[in-house]
Amino acid sequence: MAQEASILETFPNPHPHRAYIIEHIVHEFTSLCPMTGQPDFARIRLAYIAGERCVELKSLKLYLQQYRSRGIFYEDVTNVILTDLVAACSPRWMRVRTRWTVRGGIHSVIVAEHGSREGG
Repeated sequence: MAQEASILETFPNPHPHRAYIIEHIVHEFTSLCPMTGQPDFARIRLAYIAGERCVELKSLKLYLQQYRSRGIFYEDVTNVILTDLVAACSPRWMRVRTRWTVRGGIHSVIVAEHGSREGG
């Protein structure tokens, strides 16, 4: 089941001339392990320098909640979220960092980026 990225809404950046960093932290993210069907838990840190549009938070929350029933690997979910957010708001720069709870004694952190903070 693919996520419905069209649920993501945006609004005009009130300061498009300034390269300021917007950061949103999601403390409770859940998806399913595609191998076992068991839940995986993560904390997501989304940071970006907006272009003309900013991500609206309620729609971001609803978008992320769709992953609760999707079997997807850590690496994939991090990159899919980045791809969908970049498509929705066309930021100058964006980073999605997922920090997953320990499983089998291994702690995973996945980071995906778009664009450059330089020249923003």
